[in-house]
Amino acid sequence: MLAKRIIACLDVKQGRTVKGIQFRDLVDMGDPVEQALYYAQQGIDELLFLDISATHEKRKTMAAMVNAVARNINIPFTVGGGISSVEDVSILLQNGADKVTVNTAAVNDPRLISDLAKQFGSQCIVLSVDTKTVEGEWLVYLNGGRQPTSLRTIDWVKQATSLGAGEILLTSIDHDGTRNGFAIEMTACIAELVNIPVIASGGAGNMQHFADVFREGKADAALAAGIFHERSLEINKLKAFLNSQSINIRP
Repeated sequence: MLAKRIIACLDVKQGRTVKGIQFRDLVDMGDPVEQALYYAQQGIDELLFLDISATHEKRKTMAAMVNAVARNINIPFTVGGGISSVEDVSILLQNGADKVTVNTAAVNDPRLISDLAKQFGSQCIVLSVDTKTVEGEWLVYLNGGRQPTSLRTIDWVKQATSLGAGEILLTSIDHDGTRNGFAIEMTACIAELVNIPVIASGGAGNMQHFADVFREGKADAALAAGIFHERSLEINKLKAFLNSQSINIRP
């Protein structure tokens, strides 16, 4: 069994790391390059750099910042925000990204997933799914959680996997920033549905939440932002706790 991964998310807007609750009320959390270096030194397994307003503002992720972050770390690094073409991905990979994540553009044109997978390999393509419970159904949201759709999360994940997505970043908008725990039921459902890794995102508040999403939610990785940015949960202590729970975690 592959070791579970801990991922820190760097949500960036206008060149600064930010964090909000349910994708709103964003608060400045510092310089993303400094944050990235800190996490690499602390033993985080991976980083996600997400330009959260790129799609909404109809611009591209800032390649220069991606390059600056990549030059300061030696761990896997995923980049997303405003990606809509093979050329976009090529630029990001050339600037140091290990993987890219696509969301809105992939829903608008699912062929993008297969095009990217063929060009760069499925291992480079992470499908980001922002989802919210609406009348008992998990539905996909676009443009940084601003735009609701009628697309069922389960249907979209199945389709994207068949098109070549190599990993699923599953974010519960209902849980995001609440620190009340991950969306265990939904994460487990998606993890059992696909044969590719699932990253749980949204709701991390303490060490037990990570243990729960790995054990009960069947997640392959767990992502958090606020509790890491505030230094209220140290990476080494989290890993030691998970080890004590007999959860196979990367050293």
